[in-house]
Amino acid sequence: MIVTDHATVWEVTKLPVASAAAFVIGAVNPATILARVFGKDLRRSGSGNPGATNVGRVLGARWGVLVGVLDVLKGLVPVVVAAQLIGPITALCVGLAVVLGHIWSPFLKGQGGKGVATSLGAILAVEPWFGLLMVAIFGLLVWRLRWVAGASVSACVVLLVLGLMSWLRWVPFGTRDSGAWCVVLAVVVIYRHRRNIELWISARKDASSTG
Repeated sequence: MIVTDHATVWEVTKLPVASAAAFVIGAVNPATILARVFGKDLRRSGSGNPGATNVGRVLGARWGVLVGVLDVLKGLVPVVVAAQLIGPITALCVGLAVVLGHIWSPFLKGQGGKGVATSLGAILAVEPWFGLLMVAIFGLLVWRLRWVAGASVSACVVLLVLGLMSWLRWVPFGTRDSGAWCVVLAVVVIYRHRRNIELWISARKDASSTG
């Protein structure tokens, strides 16, 4: 009877407990920690964003790459662990939670990173082909445009479309659950880039008016 009760409690609590743990993991910001080791405050340096790109600007490219890798792992590892130990639905919730924790970190008063690398890690764990396509698009656009924010948003738009197609079963890969999850992740990350999008639109308007 005790075993049954314990099993029942675990069944009820495993999803919220795993999601809460993932949120806390996501909230730990490698960029901020590394910058403090070097005596820097990312909120007052570079773009002001506590993410890999800004670390690259402030501390150098190799440190930016290191933070990017850590952020990817921060998204990938919890999802893989949740999928193996609990199940696919909990893994999806964990993936979303870790990204939300990264973006709205309580340790940074709700001002975390933009969630691109952490989302990529989670996506690689759930839908590897989607993640690899995002990497390819991001890399190509950064190479061509030299604009990380624009490449990030473009990759997320592609993820949004792929997620919708998967959810609607228009493509022979993915599932309805993972498709809907990809859509949510894409919307969250695009929303986090809203300031970059607003600046881009404003710049386009200024260019049109002066042209």
